[in-house]
Amino acid sequence: MFLDKYIPFYKRNLSLAIPVMITQAGQMIVQLVDNYMVSGLGTTAFAGVGFANMIITIGIIFATCFTQGVIPYAGKNWGMGLHKKVSLYFQNALVLDVVFAALLPIIMFAIMPLMHYMGQDSDIIPYSLSYYKPIIISFIPYILFFAIRNFSEGIGITKYAMYITLGCNIVNIFFNWLLIHGNWGFEAMGVEGAAVATLISRILMLSAFIIILLSVNPYKRYLKFFKTSLIKRSVIIELIKTSAPIGMQGLAEVTAFCLSGIIIGFFGKQALAAQQIVFGIDTFIFMLAQGISVAATIRVSHQYGEKKYSDANIASNAAMHLALLIMGGLGVIVVLARTGIADIFSDDIEVIKIASILFLYSFTFKLFDASQLIGAAVLRAIGDVKIPLYIALLSYYVVCIPLGYVCAHIFNLGPQGVYIGLTVGLIMSSILYVKRFKKLITKLINSSNK
Repeated sequence: MFLDKYIPFYKRNLSLAIPVMITQAGQMIVQLVDNYMVSGLGTTAFAGVGFANMIITIGIIFATCFTQGVIPYAGKNWGMGLHKKVSLYFQNALVLDVVFAALLPIIMFAIMPLMHYMGQDSDIIPYSLSYYKPIIISFIPYILFFAIRNFSEGIGITKYAMYITLGCNIVNIFFNWLLIHGNWGFEAMGVEGAAVATLISRILMLSAFIIILLSVNPYKRYLKFFKTSLIKRSVIIELIKTSAPIGMQGLAEVTAFCLSGIIIGFFGKQALAAQQIVFGIDTFIFMLAQGISVAATIRVSHQYGEKKYSDANIASNAAMHLALLIMGGLGVIVVLARTGIADIFSDDIEVIKIASILFLYSFTFKLFDASQLIGAAVLRAIGDVKIPLYIALLSYYVVCIPLGYVCAHIFNLGPQGVYIGLTVGLIMSSILYVKRFKKLITKLINSSNK
């Protein structure tokens, strides 16, 4: 009876999620390949890229979450059959994201001088800066790619982003091969070569999506409504009221992880290199589960627009089951293979030892990370963004980061102490997100049954 109820929802969630999961997996595989290729330059270079990525990831996650503000509006109006309104929100979101894409790199460049004062080994900083600069420039095409991608996913079209990402990831790996060590007569650029390869691939990703947007029929339906007069200040403000909390919510979580990585760097470059390995694998698993969360936002927003609140509740439960299965199952595999995985990325015995221990600790929060991910996604789908932001700020800034620092330095637990803080923060956010969604959706179901 349970399966009869949920199987149709699993299928519908997966039909949307699988292309997103492949897209996310493709992006993360390239990052893992980057890590592998850069690790061949030595522990110092590898740690330098790891430190840079701690800061870069904060900006990237903030940007991708901010651009998701259009999804609930596109999804809800698509569910109601109001395609002109979908176009209205997309056009205004595009304007907002263009401005955002111009401003965020300026902020990220302003952070560069502070990297010398973040408690890291001084010999890794030159590598960090060489890698950091081209990546920040690549934020511009990356944000605009996501602006189009999130609109596309909001109306249930997920395959084109998958095709583009997989194709451009192959380009990224090829240019890594050309530029990191120098092949086919190219100058060996080291870690800067990996960053330049990423910049090239992101420019191609945006270019390809613009071409598809302008030429494929499902999108033409919305582009025909584009008019300068439809750029409205009131709509942009409405989008900001959704996009800013979603962005800040993502920022709170990723800051917890990245600042935790920087705190781990206080224990030396071997500890930071180990964190880079664990963070890369954990992020890969997280991004797969995020494919389920994107599908959950789309499905629940569509059903919310159609006023099918009971179906929205079942769809959210189905997404939760799938995310828990993915993160729990892959987490077990990583724990069993943890030493072998670490050995792929480093031949430094101390790095492998620390990474193997951290993999055990990261496993403890996998299921809570899955549940908070889906909880936040389905709240977003019904337009609830303010209270989830407060939950994120409480869980990550008030609990997670301070607790991790105290456990690591005051209780002398080292890098493992940081992961204790992460675990407690994720437990708190997952419980509060899920509890809030159940409260709101139950209220909607009860009101519709009267």
